[in-house]
Amino acid sequence: MTTPPKFLVDEREVEFNPIRAQGAGGQNVNKVSSAIHLRFDIAASSLPDEIKARLLALADSRLSQDGVLVLKAQQHRTQEMNRADALARLQQIVDGVSTPPKPRRATKPTYGSKQRRLEGKSQRSAIKGLRGAVKD
Repeated sequence: MTTPPKFLVDEREVEFNPIRAQGAGGQNVNKVSSAIHLRFDIAASSLPDEIKARLLALADSRLSQDGVLVLKAQQHRTQEMNRADALARLQQIVDGVSTPPKPRRATKPTYGSKQRRLEGKSQRSAIKGLRGAVKD
């Protein structure tokens, strides 16, 4: 069972543009615009500011310099299904950044792990030391 989204994306804030899908499609491929380009302006959305900041901080190639997230959906044969798929993927991205990241706590290596590391280094050093020129 999936959990309901914390911050629902308002469909009125999303712009859908029908485009022609790529790939094989038979006789319909040049006539029907079944793929969808979804454009979501993050700054102009009604999402909370902290979620907007996390969305804009994503290292995602689908995010433009203007802060517009562009998704292309062309999996399905109908425009309606591609539209629903693009909206679901957008909601998934928003849900992914809705929980704040855990702060990293600095830890120190244990004494045993330090000893094992140094032992491994000295063994490797001994092996490499044997590779030298043979002395008579």
